[in-house]
Amino acid sequence: MVAVVVIGVAATAAGRAQKVSPPVWTVPEVGALPNDAHGRLVRRGRDLITATYAHIGPEVPDPAKRFAGNNLACSNCHLEAGTKKFGLPIFGLVELFPQYSARLGAEITIEDRVNSCMSRSMNGRALPLDSPEMQAIAAYIRFLSSGVPVGKALSGLGTGSMPELDRAADPVRGKAIYANACLACHNSDGSGIRRSVPTVDLGYMVPPLWGPDSFNNGAGMARLITAANFVHFNMPHGTDYLNPQLTVEQAWDVAAYMISQPRPKKAGLDKDYPDLLTKPVDAPYGPYADGFDQQQHMYGPFAPIRAAHAKKQKDDVPR
Repeated sequence: MVAVVVIGVAATAAGRAQKVSPPVWTVPEVGALPNDAHGRLVRRGRDLITATYAHIGPEVPDPAKRFAGNNLACSNCHLEAGTKKFGLPIFGLVELFPQYSARLGAEITIEDRVNSCMSRSMNGRALPLDSPEMQAIAAYIRFLSSGVPVGKALSGLGTGSMPELDRAADPVRGKAIYANACLACHNSDGSGIRRSVPTVDLGYMVPPLWGPDSFNNGAGMARLITAANFVHFNMPHGTDYLNPQLTVEQAWDVAAYMISQPRPKKAGLDKDYPDLLTKPVDAPYGPYADGFDQQQHMYGPFAPIRAAHAKKQKDDVPR
């Protein structure tokens, strides 16, 4: 009788524990999709993310399909096909759109956000909204949000957030760190490692970080805060947010070195952020709403800039 009571109590406790344990959301498995129209569309979207250069890159046979202006893949920034935590994942985004874009000063859709990457990170041109490629990429992004409860913000979005320096990030220090931790993969000139000769559209084993085949100066990765956090939580290759390999200072400095290097220029950046007080403090291009120069906006420290913005916003409030 005692054993029966003990077993019954244990079973009740286990049942209670099961009831209070919240469900854990996980990234859905593309490979489990059926071979129907939707499944094929989502897989096509994943292929466009992981091998962008082979489908819409500047060397594909059909000139009409050359939407990307470089031979990068979307997954060079959106790691593991957009599923890695703090590797700029693209899961859990659907519920966030449409949303207001301070950069454009208008509301944008998920398709608009894709095209922002096309014109900046991919240094190319917008995909038509009704194109098969846009339809496939949007379907893949939506699929990655399958099962996310409405209104729930998933952890792991973005690039993470490490402490900022109280000094300017130093490209000179960063160059030495780059030589020790990055050069073997990304090359001394930042050109990466091609999978093939440049006449074949097989992209890169390791992407270029600067130079003519990299992202342009309007891309998010050209901003220090984004780049430094991405490096800290993801680089060198194999690092994740649970086990960073570079210190916080090393990540800031090596990212400063990376963004200081030459890269394609995007026209019309002066039209970004109609309200200059909403412009990110690390935007590497003007105009600015404050008295700080481009050097400080590029490398920091950023606390004084934020304080100046806060004061100006307060002063501008009608009394």
